[in-house]
Amino acid sequence: MHAARQATAVLLGLAALALALRPAPPPSAGPVPVRVVVAADGLPSGRSLGVADLAVARLPPDAVPAGVVAAPAVLVGRVLAGAVRAGEPLTDARLVGPGLTAGLPTGQVAAPVRLADLAVAALVRTGDRVDVLAVADGAEGAELVAENALVLAAGSGDGDPSAGLLLVAVDPGTAGRLAVSAATATLTVSLPPP
Repeated sequence: MHAARQATAVLLGLAALALALRPAPPPSAGPVPVRVVVAADGLPSGRSLGVADLAVARLPPDAVPAGVVAAPAVLVGRVLAGAVRAGEPLTDARLVGPGLTAGLPTGQVAAPVRLADLAVAALVRTGDRVDVLAVADGAEGAELVAENALVLAAGSGDGDPSAGLLLVAVDPGTAGRLAVSAATATLTVSLPPP
């Protein structure tokens, strides 16, 4: 009986050794990472992209946003519509040009709005809806110039030349009123409820 136990223990020990020494299974071939261009550093809105501003990262396919590119050369010279963080994929929606305005509803244009108060501008983010108000010198109240306008891009502040600048989606008539108001009044915004 004792010999049978010893034999069983030896066989179990050999089996454990064989399992420990067998080669590891090959790693499973998961999804192939996708090359995407990302910001090499944090970059301000309005920046014209140079080679040093761009890097390439490899992301899992399910983490790749639409509108990215794989080659940095495609983005050199393009202008950022909004600030980006280091490592953030650069999509067409982050760039001034067709990507930024491609989603505009029919009959709308992108219009710039320069806000007088940078603290107010710092509260506004791309994708917000705003009411644009104009206050003329000596006026007792504000005039509503644009109502519920979609913010396409917002300046980042912190010394950014586009600090206080918003790009909003409005109809052409409202864009004209915004241009006149910008020349004759102080502009600010309020954020209506969703």
